[in-house]
Amino acid sequence: MPGPLIVTASITVPEVELSWRFSRSSGPGGQGVNTTDSRAELTYDVAATTALPPALKARALTRLASRLVDGAITIAASEYRSQLRNREAAELRLAQLLREAIAPPPRKRRPTRPSKGAVEHRLASKKHRSAVKRLRRLDD
Repeated sequence: MPGPLIVTASITVPEVELSWRFSRSSGPGGQGVNTTDSRAELTYDVAATTALPPALKARALTRLASRLVDGAITIAASEYRSQLRNREAAELRLAQLLREAIAPPPRKRRPTRPSKGAVEHRLASKKHRSAVKRLRRLDD
């Protein structure tokens, strides 16, 4: 559980760059609901990190811009009653978010045209359907 956060095979965020905060979770929880700090908040400063190369850091900062507060991203997890499970959930979510943020952009779509045979087949099937409907009509 404690230790570095593995994002990809080549990128690992050191534990010192991750900041944890715990608080009481809302919702049902039985007898221990008012005494256990089971909600986990994981904060990671993307702008000041040394784990990401400059190009990937820039890409992450632009893609996560709407979620960053002073260059840091905060993930809150409170879906489990156990603090440990909430910590694991927050780490998994942060790792997934970082993977998506540093992923290379998708390749540009090369526009293509339908083949001549495909166009002919489409028109032939439209003509056939039109003929079927024409034959069904009652002629007055």
